[in-house]
Amino acid sequence: QNNAKVAVLGASGGIGQPLSLLLKNSPLVSRLSLYDIAHTPGVAADLSHIETRANVKGFLGPEQLPECLKGCDVVVIPAGVPRKPGMTRDDLFNTNASIVATLTSACAKHCPEAMICIISNPVNSTIPITSEVFKKHGVYNPNRIFGVTTLDIVRANAFVAELKGLDPARVSVPVIGGHAGKTIIPLISQCTPKVDFPQDQLEKLTGRIQEAGTEVVKAKAGAGSATLSMAYAGARFVFSLVDAMNGKEGVIECAFVRSEETESPYFSTPLLLGKNGIEKNLGIGKISPFEEKMVAEAMSELKASIKKGEEFAKNFK
Repeated sequence: QNNAKVAVLGASGGIGQPLSLLLKNSPLVSRLSLYDIAHTPGVAADLSHIETRANVKGFLGPEQLPECLKGCDVVVIPAGVPRKPGMTRDDLFNTNASIVATLTSACAKHCPEAMICIISNPVNSTIPITSEVFKKHGVYNPNRIFGVTTLDIVRANAFVAELKGLDPARVSVPVIGGHAGKTIIPLISQCTPKVDFPQDQLEKLTGRIQEAGTEVVKAKAGAGSATLSMAYAGARFVFSLVDAMNGKEGVIECAFVRSEETESPYFSTPLLLGKNGIEKNLGIGKISPFEEKMVAEAMSELKASIKKGEEFAKNFK
């Protein structure tokens, strides 16, 4: 069944290139379609020399986008501008909202059945935009549209492992909520293996997970945001999704999706993935009073970001 046709929209960018490399390296992918508005022929030529079976093709500019999307099973969208020091994810809204609306509109036309994985920030707004675009085209399926928040989980696993001297590959921390600042809610109480932190250390750890993106933006000092770790996380999510589409059982990943789990219309929780995308939303589960408080405090920001995305999509031509 390892014949996934995957498209990367924004394949020449800081996330797009390493993400495309990881996808090319996977035996799960049989066709890799790379799209961008610059440099894609070069990126595709370079990757096509790698001795793995995925057939790589580069597509350049809007007129080649339909061809890129035809027959795709999964579309990953890292396109957009990165954060600079002092910027919030929301500061990217004006530029990235238009890019995501344009690209997802093409997806709705040319591969309406594909799984759509959005990396472009602000994810708390770009997922509602994607949903509204698909609704406009009459092909909306909430089980196939994902905001990729996997980097929050990857970071939480790495930071907990570091503090506790554990093997990071064996640590699993669900992260719920959204994908910006205090909407990022790591459920340390649900970590496997079980870990305990004194309250002050727990607060510091939580704050570090929430602001880890800013940590990278600062360290790169104007040269971009998290690209390599984001590419790793994006690939991890795609591989889980493809495994599930191939019939593997028990595949669980968190993602920011249409949700009935809280009063927020979109919310990230652990999801059981299957052949058709979301098989079952596993919900929040049992959480600590500290985590309950974070969920309550995230609501107004989440709802405002979602509304902002929906309003934008309504007026987008």
